[in-house]
Amino acid sequence: MTLQPWFADAKLGIFVHWGVYAVNGVTESWSMFNGEISPEDYLRQLDGFTAARFDPDAWAELFHRAGARYAVLTAKHHDGVALWDTDAGDLSVVRRAPAGRDLVAAYAAAMRRRDLKVGLYFSHADWSHPDYATVRGPVVDANSDNPLAYAPPGREDPERWERFLAFHRAQLDELVDRFAPDLLWFDGQWERDESQWRFAQLGERIRARAPHTVVNGRLTGFGDYATPEQGLPVTAPDGPWELCLTVNDSWGYRPQDRNHKSVRQLVRTFAEVIGAGGNLLLDVGPKPDGTITPEQTDRLLGLGDWIGRNRDAVHGTRAGLPPGHHYGPSTLSADRRTVYLLCFDAPREFVAVRGLRNAVRRVSVLHTGAELAHRVVGGFADVPGVLYVDAPTTLDGYATVLAVELDGELDLYRGDGHG
Repeated sequence: MTLQPWFADAKLGIFVHWGVYAVNGVTESWSMFNGEISPEDYLRQLDGFTAARFDPDAWAELFHRAGARYAVLTAKHHDGVALWDTDAGDLSVVRRAPAGRDLVAAYAAAMRRRDLKVGLYFSHADWSHPDYATVRGPVVDANSDNPLAYAPPGREDPERWERFLAFHRAQLDELVDRFAPDLLWFDGQWERDESQWRFAQLGERIRARAPHTVVNGRLTGFGDYATPEQGLPVTAPDGPWELCLTVNDSWGYRPQDRNHKSVRQLVRTFAEVIGAGGNLLLDVGPKPDGTITPEQTDRLLGLGDWIGRNRDAVHGTRAGLPPGHHYGPSTLSADRRTVYLLCFDAPREFVAVRGLRNAVRRVSVLHTGAELAHRVVGGFADVPGVLYVDAPTTLDGYATVLAVELDGELDLYRGDGHG
């Protein structure tokens, strides 16, 4: 695949886990796999999935105000329930739920009306399809005897697996051909190896049908970028990457989960992600009627307000200074002539930056424009002194950004000093 330029500058996407699991507030798909609820009772949730208040344009407006440039909707999770009008089978909210309409089509059209890139999540695994659990995977673990995932030992049926692969490809062809997604976000690959999934063949199929579609790394061996989840990596992955993170502790709607991250936490995580060169894919879980809770809405808007105040440090930037130069994340302008220092805590007296070989033309507080006095202290031979910037008096409520304008492209000293 070829990563499209829009992805690297998007910085923020909104992940939307929406499905029948919201009806009872159970864990998406895993509740049927782990015995929290029987597969039969799980699928009975279809009867309560109404989408009665689903307003995709309201979603698009909210995501835009949050500062996002793309969104990813769970077109089909591991439970096998499709949110679009699939012709490959009848397990969809169009044919089996009161929703009764193609939700993916409405979502994709609304996102594009607001100039948001359209992402679709698709699980390779399908724990409801009768031909899925017909072979065994390469890994033997505690789940290897789960009848939703694997055939019993000695009872594999390769012909039925071939039927499943034909179904799997047919659904993906529908998503690609009908909706022309800007991004395909795969998941559920771990229960089979690459040869069983025939990912090499699938990668070529997608490339031929959708050469401009970005693909995440869970099309193993053929994706464009890495997708760590729920935990910020200490060392950024090599190449492009995206952290997927929930606003509370759940991917889908679970009313009992009130452990929402604060706006301050979200701003901090977002700043750390972009400072390390990644994107943040921030997840919300709509209710069965299609509305997004006030708690999650407020947090998206809070993050969007911060991005709006500090957009120059977000869009058109790349990863900033390596660790050790500044106590906090930073970003670097595309022309490499401005370093944006992100300060989470109120600076005491000064902010220090080590290793700058450049002379500094100007330092200012990004959200106010106030200029700050600065000076270089020390330095010996080719080892530069420390840049000290006077602490600003007016701070941002979540993270204050200082714009350090250099006399040329960033030139960093990375040595160990002289003794």
